Amino acid sequence: MQGLDGERIAVIGGGFGGLSTACYLADAGADVTVFEKNEQLGGRASRLEAEGFTFDMGPSWYLMPDVFERFFGHFGRSPDDYYSLTRLDPHYRIFFKDGDRVDMVPDRDANAATFASYAEGAGETFHEYLDTSEYHYETAMENFVYEDRSSLRDFVDLDVMKAAPVGLKLLGTMDDYVANYFDHPKLQQIMQYTLVFLGGAPGNTPALYNIMSHVDFNLGVYYPDGGIGAVVDALVDLGGELGVAYETGAPIEEIITRREGFELVVGEAAETGLPTRTEHGSDEATAAGNPPEAPATDGGAATATGGAGADERRERFDYVVSDADYAHTEQELLPEHERGYDADYWDSRTYAPSAFLLYLGVEGDVDPLEHHTLVLPTDWDEHFETVFDDPAWPDDPAYYVCVPSETDPTVAPEGHSNLFVLVPIAPDLEDGPETRERYRELVLDDLAENTGVDLRDRIVFEESFSVSEFADRYNSMQGTALGMAHTLRQTAFLRPPHRSKAVDGLYFTGSYTTPGIGVPMCLVSGQHTADCVIEDLAGSAPDR
Repeated sequence: MQGLDGERIAVIGGGFGGLSTACYLADAGADVTVFEKNEQLGGRASRLEAEGFTFDMGPSWYLMPDVFERFFGHFGRSPDDYYSLTRLDPHYRIFFKDGDRVDMVPDRDANAATFASYAEGAGETFHEYLDTSEYHYETAMENFVYEDRSSLRDFVDLDVMKAAPVGLKLLGTMDDYVANYFDHPKLQQIMQYTLVFLGGAPGNTPALYNIMSHVDFNLGVYYPDGGIGAVVDALVDLGGELGVAYETGAPIEEIITRREGFELVVGEAAETGLPTRTEHGSDEATAAGNPPEAPATDGGAATATGGAGADERRERFDYVVSDADYAHTEQELLPEHERGYDADYWDSRTYAPSAFLLYLGVEGDVDPLEHHTLVLPTDWDEHFETVFDDPAWPDDPAYYVCVPSETDPTVAPEGHSNLFVLVPIAPDLEDGPETRERYRELVLDDLAENTGVDLRDRIVFEESFSVSEFADRYNSMQGTALGMAHTLRQTAFLRPPHRSKAVDGLYFTGSYTTPGIGVPMCLVSGQHTADCVIEDLAGSAPDR
């Protein structure tokens, strides 16, 4: 596809939204450069490599494989051209804090039997719920995800009117929607845990997102060999094949609007923002995230440059796309008269949780933890209240443990396990050393008590990452881990648009825009943003 020949376009930020946008724009003929402030591409999907361990620092679930197939298929490629997938079995294990344990597996009938063991008739209800979820998923993807409906008028067309009965039924909350199917609180939790991936809680997330149960139980949970970092590499490689250039260690300090185009002020390489070693880790280790290198291609070399001590410089571009935090871009990179939203707007948004993360390398195995493990209190309302209603560190947390070494032996030295623990917490919490140390002890105690896995005497490598690092490393508003939550008032056209409201030629992509949070959604956001650019320059949107 052509249409942007000779146009110089800068993409600020090398997260999935930015990498996706860059691929679509380069495929349309544009001369695209991606500027990434940190030492590696991938945005929140950074990697931490140290002492033989490789950690995915951010996303760790590979969901919605159909979206990845569609993305690579647009360029005449397949995910298989870049990485291999393993379907996990079990998909995940849940430890309830009353001593109960349950596995969700790739076999739908087996999962129905598990549901039936908790409540009479729940197995049949499980199948009914998933059939409805599949229908909602197909309707939503066709009409509301792959179609960019970022304004109210976009919803007034025949296709949307046909889908309206589905949409209107789903304007309630997930809490109420799931309760209409299942009475047992544990079954409700199983059907709602994926809301954490959307940055919401059962009481504030639209019922539309019951589609995530189809994603979970029908489409399946996968692991790309090498972790999510391998998917980052795939997008970088694809971009390189299309002629995209990359600069790492290249923070953008200002966007200057000129009579024709833009001037970007590119600053010196920033501090990495990678975690600081704690006293529990090895004194000799050095944490180092290694950036994926962009390949040279015959059609135009893609380069990765940047490094400490680089002089501040100015670069001219015809158009700019920001995959950086939307609020940061507007409040820090643009003058006040060129901002689409004021500070009050950003201060009044509901943000997705931040997180308290422990990256741990340990001696021996960690059985019975699985690749994906959830540890849930039987009543998790209190935890969600500390995230959204009364910000505080939760005393009885719900949390997630990822053990990729259960599937991929390359991510840990022989005889060791690689895992991280993630506790969703409110954004903007104080997270100083004393707080972290106290909470580290709470989490490790809780893990030992509720799973039987005591890690404390086996840890050979440890790093923490929390609110401060999300803010510093990713310029994230209030240190949120994900962006704006998918609440009823922040979904679909109620999210910020792809086109700047104040500056022609400036665009936005990523999790703040439609369709929203999550790696697959950011890939789709990249398509929508590129389509906006192409439509504005070429006069019509491409036919997808």
